[in-house]
Amino acid sequence: MKLSTWIAAGLAASSASAFAQSSVTLYGIVDTGIEYVSHANAAGDNLVRMPGNTGELPSRWGLRGVEDLGGGLKTVFQLESGFNLRGGDMGQGGRLFGRQAWVGLQGPWGTVSFGRQYTMTFWALAESDILGPDIYGSAALDTYIPNARSDNTVAYKGTFHGVTLGATYSFGRDSAGTGNSPGQGTCAGQVAGHFAQCRQLSALIQYDAKTFGVSAAYDEQRGGAGAAANFFNGIAPFALTNESDKDTRVQVSGYGRLGPVKLGAGWIGRRVQTVSPAIPDVRSNLFFAGASYSATPTVLIDGEAFRIVDREQDTRATMATLRGTYLLSKATAVYLQTSYLWNSAHAHYSLSAGGGGTTPGAGAGQLGVMAGIRHMF
Repeated sequence: MKLSTWIAAGLAASSASAFAQSSVTLYGIVDTGIEYVSHANAAGDNLVRMPGNTGELPSRWGLRGVEDLGGGLKTVFQLESGFNLRGGDMGQGGRLFGRQAWVGLQGPWGTVSFGRQYTMTFWALAESDILGPDIYGSAALDTYIPNARSDNTVAYKGTFHGVTLGATYSFGRDSAGTGNSPGQGTCAGQVAGHFAQCRQLSALIQYDAKTFGVSAAYDEQRGGAGAAANFFNGIAPFALTNESDKDTRVQVSGYGRLGPVKLGAGWIGRRVQTVSPAIPDVRSNLFFAGASYSATPTVLIDGEAFRIVDREQDTRATMATLRGTYLLSKATAVYLQTSYLWNSAHAHYSLSAGGGGTTPGAGAGQLGVMAGIRHMF
């Protein structure tokens, strides 16, 4: 090839690079407040604290980037770090980017991404679970729900004419060994000769129209050394040390909008199966229904009710939450919320997902109240 041809090719490549559009966005949420919880231990003592984990939303900061490669193809990435305002410490076991850390390619056919990222459980509930990761939300009864993410994950998600299809596959859901979500222990996986150890997979199908949407999802986690199934009745997790052990969730949910009102409801059926005869299989059913109402452009009122039933352990709990939010600006809001939880005779569920230390005695009810402030940037 002549020198002039090399020069022309180099100039063409430089021009193409110059026209590629790229951007990186810094964003975040800081959210905290003061919480009161009654019957916060077996002795029935009350607790007043600044919670460690969440208020309306967990605190975080992150970087989100995109580069237009042309022809409808883009490079995308996201790095997101969780932290606790109470002490300034990192969340997710002290990981730098414990919430998300992935890179991928996006096109008209959808997005394929690689790294630490959300499973389809998270996306399936994003619209229907009205309170989401609130301190008095679904996380109080199943701590995995707001922590539905895995390491070493290949993910796909695409939307076509209102139908969203998605799937994830993790070769080892906890490579950092810090506990992927509360109560799950650690499960690094990727062990030669043990293909299923610490494996996780999930799948999603969802339909969104202008005023409503429905979704269904499946999530399966395999066992491994150090792994566990998070709290069933508020007391202790189940060991899942064999790669044939499973913790699975099947869920169906939906939402609808009627002017300033949004409604959401769903069901999550969970089953833990172990090969150990000393650990019986356990099933639970979690039902939820909620509504939000934009009373004015600056006032939002929402609430949700939850019911969990675990027949094998003879435990049940019902929880109801009411929350009011006042927007001081587009970025800053103050809120006041309250919740009450009723435990059955053998249940120890706590209504607070604010960082542990609030497990009541068997059968005790709990009242929670929190006033807080949230800023988004």
